Amino acid sequence: MEVNETSTKERIISTAISLFHTNGYKGTTIREIAKAAKVNSANISYYFNGKQGLLEACFVRFFEKYLSFLEEEVRNLQYESSDKCLKRALYYILNYQSDHHLLARFVWREVSVDSQIVREIISSYLMKERFYFKQLMKEAVGDKATTTEMNYFIVQLRSMITMPFLNSQYLREVWQMFPHEKYFVDHYFLIIDRWLTQILENQTKPLLLKAAFL
Repeated sequence: MEVNETSTKERIISTAISLFHTNGYKGTTIREIAKAAKVNSANISYYFNGKQGLLEACFVRFFEKYLSFLEEEVRNLQYESSDKCLKRALYYILNYQSDHHLLARFVWREVSVDSQIVREIISSYLMKERFYFKQLMKEAVGDKATTTEMNYFIVQLRSMITMPFLNSQYLREVWQMFPHEKYFVDHYFLIIDRWLTQILENQTKPLLLKAAFL
């Protein structure tokens, strides 16, 4: 692809991400994207085959990079400790989402709504995410947890790394926290790191304990 074509395609998708984030996917038209990107509507049809193609491009852009951090650390399990690999993957993912906070918020918001394209994303990218997390956690926790306990733990961990970007407005307005800032990512990761360390180093107790008040 020539430089001008790459530049045009990049401008279209960057504009779409911004408008999708602000107005929502359904609330954004091809004409609005074309006007903001300073291109003809025909260019969008040519590069992305319409608005749904743009949505798919947003998903692919986000999840390909997101999953690459998990995949890389699964490969690193043969060279380094499991807890180091897991924590490094989480740190990279947090930084990636912070650097692309508009895209991250839009994607996590969109995959919470049932649709055909979301089902396809779940069956491909999110099932891969599940596999990579289970590989990393299985090595880190060993036989300390049952499969059910492991699944609950992964769901909780995943929520911790996606919540700040899905709920970025809440964090800004209520807590004056800014997920797009490096300061936030570094401090937030320290909390996750401390939480993980307490669990992974406590090998004598089960992963999940019955609540004290039950």
